[in-house]
Amino acid sequence: MKVKVGLVQMSCVKNKQENIDKVEKNIRELAEKGANIICLQELFSSLYFCDVEDYDNFALSEQIPGKTTEKFSSLAKELGVVIVASLFERQMAGVYYNTTAVLDADGTYLGKYRKMHIPDDPGYYEKFYFSPGDLGYKVFNTKFGNIGVLICWDQWYPEASRITALKGADILFYPTAIGWASSQDEATNTEQYYAWQTIQRSHAIANGVHTVSVNRTGKEGEMQFWGGSFVCNPFGTILYEASHDKEENIVVEIETDHTEHYRMHWPFFRDRRVESYSAITKKCLKDE
Repeated sequence: MKVKVGLVQMSCVKNKQENIDKVEKNIRELAEKGANIICLQELFSSLYFCDVEDYDNFALSEQIPGKTTEKFSSLAKELGVVIVASLFERQMAGVYYNTTAVLDADGTYLGKYRKMHIPDDPGYYEKFYFSPGDLGYKVFNTKFGNIGVLICWDQWYPEASRITALKGADILFYPTAIGWASSQDEATNTEQYYAWQTIQRSHAIANGVHTVSVNRTGKEGEMQFWGGSFVCNPFGTILYEASHDKEENIVVEIETDHTEHYRMHWPFFRDRRVESYSAITKKCLKDE
């Protein structure tokens, strides 16, 4: 099945409504270009507020489903596209998640995925804001195929991509917000970017699925978000790689039937030794 995936790589401003309006404009442009599934970057409706621990930022949260998902459900139905939308979810007072909602091409709200792996590093104080996801790994059956959604820090964990692929995902989507600290040198920046890209390409290869990673760009405080959004095929070949410093609306055609080809010729799933993997569920094995 041929599917055209759309990626919105953009910079954000402080005003939430301005970001939402900008995203709508970009979605319309991608739909005109023929996109079937459109993925937005992580927390697209605001600046990346997790660079500081500030209680005022909880005011950016919202219910899911809610006002923003209703808006994009209507847009998805109008344009006949699937929308993957990353938002700051308020479940109840004191309980918040980093969440992505999936809206089908007829406007149906298919559900949400809550980010499972929550970082806590300089510039990424997400544990201050988000509880770890409690819904498990998810696959959404859309008009244009079964899609798996993971979020940013989830990118570094092969277990997450493996489970999502085993659940039947045809494509893995990673809404992302990651960048370089202004204090870093160019060699460090280059090493970090290619590590980030390589780990995701490895997930594509190990699981035989296309992978779509959508990152923000622009400078926010001391952070230069590195863009570099990309699409790769089930053997890790880059089909498109965006610039580091420019906003881009990208449409890339993929062929989901390629999963069958690669899994036949490189049968990693066939040769898995599942009976030997129980140790992976332990935090540490060195003392055993």
